[in-house]
Amino acid sequence: MAGEQTSTEYIQHHLQNWTYGKLPEGYTRYDGEVLTESTWVSAHSSQEAKDMGFSAVHVDTLGWSIFLGALFIFIFSRVAKKATADTPSGLQSFVELVVSFVDNTVKDTFHYKNSMIAPMGLTIFCWVFIMNAMDLIPVDWIPHFVANVIVGDPHFYFKVVPTTDPNATLGMAVGVFLLMIFFSIKQKGAVGFIKELTFHPFSPPTKGLGVLLAPVLIAINFILETVSLIAKPISLGLRLFGNLYAGEMIFILIAIMFGAGFLLGLFAGVLQWAWAVFHILVITLQAFVFMVLTTVYMAMAHDNHDEH
Repeated sequence: MAGEQTSTEYIQHHLQNWTYGKLPEGYTRYDGEVLTESTWVSAHSSQEAKDMGFSAVHVDTLGWSIFLGALFIFIFSRVAKKATADTPSGLQSFVELVVSFVDNTVKDTFHYKNSMIAPMGLTIFCWVFIMNAMDLIPVDWIPHFVANVIVGDPHFYFKVVPTTDPNATLGMAVGVFLLMIFFSIKQKGAVGFIKELTFHPFSPPTKGLGVLLAPVLIAINFILETVSLIAKPISLGLRLFGNLYAGEMIFILIAIMFGAGFLLGLFAGVLQWAWAVFHILVITLQAFVFMVLTTVYMAMAHDNHDEH
């Protein structure tokens, strides 16, 4: 595919998601066709994807996320059903190692009683790791097969790494954020949650003339705590997206070198192998960081400052 496009077109193509959305009546498409009515179609250019607006769906991100999540559930449930203490298989030993590792990490981070946190940590770590690991598949293999063999359109957009799409990473982060709010209100009550936002980090005075400054301090506390609260899911999602997006970009740039002659192609092969080995650490570390930070945020949601 690199040989059929300029380097810029090749990079832009590999960074564009398969977008399905609604184009308005009268819209002129990439081939000159004018739509006679509002139509749901697959975008054939980045401009069409942009013009579809907020209602557009990244089909490849959604599809791979669901498929890889189902794959994780299938493997772990199958191992659980066939688990034996006599002669465990290699896969069972690996699964037990992962479960033990996540369980110990959660115990070291989360010191409250909630049977949901450890399974959630295991799900996040494995799911994010599998999605990240798709970045190790050569950038042209699956998109080339889908575009040329299945769809018959060499310019068909198809990304295979869900975590290089901010919609996926921020979507997971929003899920974590909603759980933070839920457990905060559940553990502290609505009044306790509001007090946490308005009475920390500066405790408003309750006696003397200082009471006159209480509303100001409460407003400052609310602004600081709200910004801090909102920044958690944003940083959580963007950290994962940024690291995987950068890794994908490097693989794409290396792939371009394969079409630049024998010597550069040979050098690209060495670079691709070296970066893939290093990237194994990146994809594992980012899955671990996402899991640990989620656990930390859940611990913060369970922490009641009034008890101290």
